[in-house]
Amino acid sequence: MSSMETLSVALGERSYDIIVGGDLISKAGQLIAPLIAHEPVIIVTDDNVAGYHLGSLQGSLKAAGIASTVITLPAGENTKGYDGFQNLLTEILDNSPERRSTLIALGGGVIGDITGFAASVILRGIDFIQIPTTLLAQVDSSVGGKTGINTQHGKNLVGSFYQPRLVLADIGSLNTLPRRELLAGYAEVTKYGLLGDKVFFEWLEKNGEALIDGSDTLRQQAVIKSCHAKAAIVGRDEKETGDRALLNLGHTFGHALEAETGFSAKLLHGEAVAIGMMMAFDLSAQIGLCPIEDTTRVGTHLKAVGLPVQPTDIVDQKWDRVALLGHMAQDKKVRDGKITFILTRGIGEAFITSDVDISDVEALLDKAIAA
Repeated sequence: MSSMETLSVALGERSYDIIVGGDLISKAGQLIAPLIAHEPVIIVTDDNVAGYHLGSLQGSLKAAGIASTVITLPAGENTKGYDGFQNLLTEILDNSPERRSTLIALGGGVIGDITGFAASVILRGIDFIQIPTTLLAQVDSSVGGKTGINTQHGKNLVGSFYQPRLVLADIGSLNTLPRRELLAGYAEVTKYGLLGDKVFFEWLEKNGEALIDGSDTLRQQAVIKSCHAKAAIVGRDEKETGDRALLNLGHTFGHALEAETGFSAKLLHGEAVAIGMMMAFDLSAQIGLCPIEDTTRVGTHLKAVGLPVQPTDIVDQKWDRVALLGHMAQDKKVRDGKITFILTRGIGEAFITSDVDISDVEALLDKAIAA
């Protein structure tokens, strides 16, 4: 694997670096030290990640002369709700933070989202640093400043835009992930090719299986490419008033599927996104926007690497079209009562629209849940 590479998210005074490379957790202390204004830093992690990476992080901080304390949360999406958030705020406040304090989010998307949201509201805003340990978090949720929690009404409906001070993406941490978690992250990697970079999708068709099977070099290349793409979009549209919504390809359908499964381990976020992207391509083809050949090609690749491509791939789940539409109507991107969709004219040609006949969506859902 090549040495670490630094990318920048250009947001004026809120700009920050994304550092991608190997063994970054063991080097975190020296990389973080220039940003620390008050000690101890407060590490927020979960009880799965702690066993793999917490000792290394604490050791590197200690070696750099940085005192730290730790808050360990239960692993899983259910932590990212009102109760989990209140518990986290209480534990942070128990540590008597100051406005110059720093939180470090060590973990996947759940830890990054809930920690970032806490940082945005504790003392009206303190610093936080992202150390994402899943592929999904490294290529998506740790970059761009979206923070938040889930509610019974839907995913990430309560939150804030709040940028980290630094993102450290340690490629080596991906070696501790179960294959299913890697695949969930790979769905978000694929998204960057499908929404705006056909050449990258073609690269994934050639290299995706080797990437998932364990090539650190390919993983690093994919993380860097994905972060470049997201950083460019976020730099243009930090608070999603325009084309940042393209990053939600697959998410309008995917979030509805997650909500219907109760945000449980039955369906991981990346798996929902994979199904959602396939549904977005199917809908685009159904209404004559996208060549059927492109839709087939997307499905072939997702299935080849082992991702689900339709709701019925999730066993022991009864789907209901009315319930799914209800969840979609609660989506953050709804405008004037109309659901916003990310559709496509082909691989690498996604676009944003609210001009979709609901009967076409109903027909698609009926077909998808009956497959």
